[in-house]
Amino acid sequence: MITLYYVHDPMCSWCWGFSQVWRETLAALPQDIKVVRLLGGLAADNDAPMPVEMQHKLAETWRRIAAHIPGVEFNFEFWTRCKPRRSTYPACRAVIAARQQDPAYDIAMTQAIQHAYYLQARNPSDPETLIALARELGLDTDTFAIALQSAQTHEQLLLEITQSRQMNADSFPSLVLVHQASQWHIPIDYNHSEPMLSLIQQLIAETTNQV
Repeated sequence: MITLYYVHDPMCSWCWGFSQVWRETLAALPQDIKVVRLLGGLAADNDAPMPVEMQHKLAETWRRIAAHIPGVEFNFEFWTRCKPRRSTYPACRAVIAARQQDPAYDIAMTQAIQHAYYLQARNPSDPETLIALARELGLDTDTFAIALQSAQTHEQLLLEITQSRQMNADSFPSLVLVHQASQWHIPIDYNHSEPMLSLIQQLIAETTNQV
């Protein structure tokens, strides 16, 4: 079994910047590689307003990403229209709650959260936003709302966070390739899929030849 772990957070701005190249990478991966998505949990539950200094810092990060990765867009109205909180766990739990209804909704909910946050100036730290996104995706919203708040969903998030940390994937996005008894971190290239694909294929070939 060859496994490529993708560790992310739906409210991680660098994950948003990486999303297009990640889709290109997925499309070009050999079919014998199993891709496993893990939620890394960027920021724990927090009801306090985000300090203004942190708001300015994150807005500047958005500007750096837009400058570094051509084509990535951000709606800076978020910082005036919403009440930001440093809390991404609700969005992470939303991905799990959506996944519980159908695994395909893992990606769909992640993308919906990213579009809401970065393009539509909606706040995915708010349960109301997440339930609205579930409705827009066609999920059973009553079931989703219950799962969003359930202890089981939170425990699953903590398990994925623990697994990510055990692989030393504590920055997002992270790619970790596991083959045989070996594990490698694949450096993220935000503009090109080819270097990552080449390294993955090289590592698999080297490990296979050693067996």
